[in-house]
Amino acid sequence: MNTKEMSISQIKSEITKVNIEDYPEYILLLKRDERAGVQQIAISLEKKYQSYIKESIRIDQMKQFEDKLYAQGYEYIAGIDEVGRGPLAGPVVSCAVVLPQDSHLLYINDSKKLSIAKREALHEQIKREAISIGVGIVDKDMIDEVNIYEATKQSMKDAIDNSQLTPQIVLIDAMHIDGLHIPQKSIIKGDEKCYSIAAASIVAKVTRDKMMDTYDEMYPEYHFKSNKGYGTQEHIDAIHKYGTCPIHRMSFLNNILKNV
Repeated sequence: MNTKEMSISQIKSEITKVNIEDYPEYILLLKRDERAGVQQIAISLEKKYQSYIKESIRIDQMKQFEDKLYAQGYEYIAGIDEVGRGPLAGPVVSCAVVLPQDSHLLYINDSKKLSIAKREALHEQIKREAISIGVGIVDKDMIDEVNIYEATKQSMKDAIDNSQLTPQIVLIDAMHIDGLHIPQKSIIKGDEKCYSIAAASIVAKVTRDKMMDTYDEMYPEYHFKSNKGYGTQEHIDAIHKYGTCPIHRMSFLNNILKNV
């Protein structure tokens, strides 16, 4: 690319076709062009490339748990996480994700730290790339019957059972699954520190959010689309006004219902 024979708008258009991995080569070319507008493009590319390198390093660090297991001979490593332990309504949802060893999806993170748009985009990328995805959903009836902790473990077991393949080992966010017949490792704050657990948190979060959006259409007075079943003041006020609906966890509502 001979930038000196191109207008700034042409350069900008050409740069949009360049993969970010190739930015260093183009930065050098742009810096040879003395026009202020071209220099600004070079500066912008440098910032984007440095952000890309920083993010790539972060992902490499998140994969340290999987990399150690790959070195031990494991091939199918599942990350497991849950979403929905705290809400007043709706299910608890867990996901088990097995990604290929060379997976390197940027911006994978704890689902709570991602915007809705980024979360949904990553969800699609994970679905395309994953070797296996399993989802476990436990409804409010079981939550009320056995308590949320036991229901969460059951949803994790179901996620493994519903996977396309049985993983050789599972990495779990701060939980231990009783009676599991494959090796497991619990990682505190795993959804922040571990690549496959973070991926599982994204799939679980998007899956549960879509379910709560559907419930919002069924029970609009509770605003499930915005609160996802969590105990916002708006949600609590709706319970006081309308009572409960079929997806409310009655075991979570004792104190709230005292004031109805």
